Amino acid sequence: MRRMKQELALLLVFTLLLGTFGFSASAADKKESSVSSGTTYVLLYLNKAEAFLNGEQVTLDAPATIIKDKMFVPAKFLGDAFGMKVEWNEQTRMIEMETPNAQILLDSDNKSVWINGYWMRFEDAAAIVNGRLMVKLTWLADYMGARYTYNDELKRVEVLYVKTPQGIYIPDTGNSKPVAKFSFGKSVYKIGEPIKYVDLSYDPDAEGIAKFDWKGRQEAIFTPGTYPVTLTVEDIHGNRSEPYTRYLVIGKETYLNEVEYPIYRSPVGSFIKTNWSVLWSNFHELPELPKQVTEDKSRKLLVSDSPETFEQQGILYQDTIEGKGRLYADHINGTNEKVTMAILAKNMTDKPVTVRTTNKGEVWPSVYANLIGNEATVDFLLGDPLNEKLTIPPNQTFVYKQMPDFYPGQGVNLFYDVETDGLVQFSFIASSQISQNSLTLPLLPFNGHVRGSFPVSEVQWNIDATTFTSPSRLIVGDGKIDPFQPGYDTIRMQQVNNDGNYGVVYKIHADKPRKMAVMILPKGGVFKGPFKINGEIRLVPESGVITAFDGMQILAKTTGTEEALDIEFSPPAGSAFPIDLIFYPLDERETK
Repeated sequence: MRRMKQELALLLVFTLLLGTFGFSASAADKKESSVSSGTTYVLLYLNKAEAFLNGEQVTLDAPATIIKDKMFVPAKFLGDAFGMKVEWNEQTRMIEMETPNAQILLDSDNKSVWINGYWMRFEDAAAIVNGRLMVKLTWLADYMGARYTYNDELKRVEVLYVKTPQGIYIPDTGNSKPVAKFSFGKSVYKIGEPIKYVDLSYDPDAEGIAKFDWKGRQEAIFTPGTYPVTLTVEDIHGNRSEPYTRYLVIGKETYLNEVEYPIYRSPVGSFIKTNWSVLWSNFHELPELPKQVTEDKSRKLLVSDSPETFEQQGILYQDTIEGKGRLYADHINGTNEKVTMAILAKNMTDKPVTVRTTNKGEVWPSVYANLIGNEATVDFLLGDPLNEKLTIPPNQTFVYKQMPDFYPGQGVNLFYDVETDGLVQFSFIASSQISQNSLTLPLLPFNGHVRGSFPVSEVQWNIDATTFTSPSRLIVGDGKIDPFQPGYDTIRMQQVNNDGNYGVVYKIHADKPRKMAVMILPKGGVFKGPFKINGEIRLVPESGVITAFDGMQILAKTTGTEEALDIEFSPPAGSAFPIDLIFYPLDERETK
């Protein structure tokens, strides 16, 4: 016992001396010794599994032993400690070793060893003990470049290995290689915890680092284990550093799972790309967020959306408005000739009538027919101040709006809020020539798209976004939970539904919302459209379109301190429904 205490005291003193002279004595550096300079100190005891590596006690599978009066030491343990390769090659059935001085192949089946291409007998260099490769102690000096001493009294081998750092100066150019180096923000990370990388690289010539080449770097990792991360840097002259590797440890405790992570960590406007399986299992059957619905019937909505693609000239839709109204049209020129799209306003009274336009969203003829609904809705939701006036004499017809030339295959989308002080008939017309006589054109037949007059042009949903604790949703445009507005087609003279609720503005309001993320999940097909969140327009998506199989986009995030959350939305022409608005509660992990 007294002897063991003496040995431990000597070991402590030696470790302190190593630290004093700048040598590494941390067991955590074992795996990094292949890429960083330093000193490795090992104590091996004859026929004992206990050993010490840089001051830390370890247990060996194969301890040092005497074979035919020669001492053999564990190759794999020392190779790992010194950062040298010692691996079994299943195809060649050989053990491969790489040291600073030699390429070594050990063939135990044929009792042969090749060192830098030269053959020697296996038993003169190595032995297999209990399935473990052992090498002669003399190899430590000859091939591994380590120094050793044997203490016969203590039956102990003391091994000291100093890795020689590679030079970074380049004499031919008078320049130096940069040095790659980094650390992690902490030694162990949780599953799904954001990983902090601290760059410590430098250029000895003070020219700065021009390029970083990472391998294995990830924002977060969702499987426990140990992962190598390697950095190589380059200066402005193209000189590359030696690769620098550290090992990232991911524990078994979970911080965020793979589904939660992008919701917590992605900023507003981000698109969360995923797959159908994840969407279906996590978001498609969420509980509905309760809402109180109020319908605004103060503004009559006229929808001219049929035929969406017209194939002949004529009157697309026609009805009257007295007071507040909304005019909505979405059409594609399906004829073989250039036409003009216009809205005519006829004063149905014997007194002058003024038509005021208070809001509008319009897209003139465009070949991008499937995108124009998004652009017109953006303008309409912006709600820029507008006060256009048109006074119509008694029983006269004026052109309220007229588009530029409308070529085959082009589309238009029109969106106007009007107020009249008398009864006015509005007619949506496609014709090569627009005049008062255009009212004599034929009423075009219905071919399956939405058209009609609807008393409801705005719905208001009040929701409780304060107390819910699990992900929930609002369903928009499914025709069931969110019913399509009923109306009347004056041309066909029959009851109709506004399938898709086109031209209807949704206003969703929540007082004092909790900390949460609000996302949109398309479920009916291709979608492209804007939302207005607390007065700010958010495009979905910012470019292109999204579908039910792509993923979700983050519309908003609340902090839990806002007085209210207000969402305005109108179904854009050309987009498919339904869509889900997902309300996902967040906790303090969102800001860490």
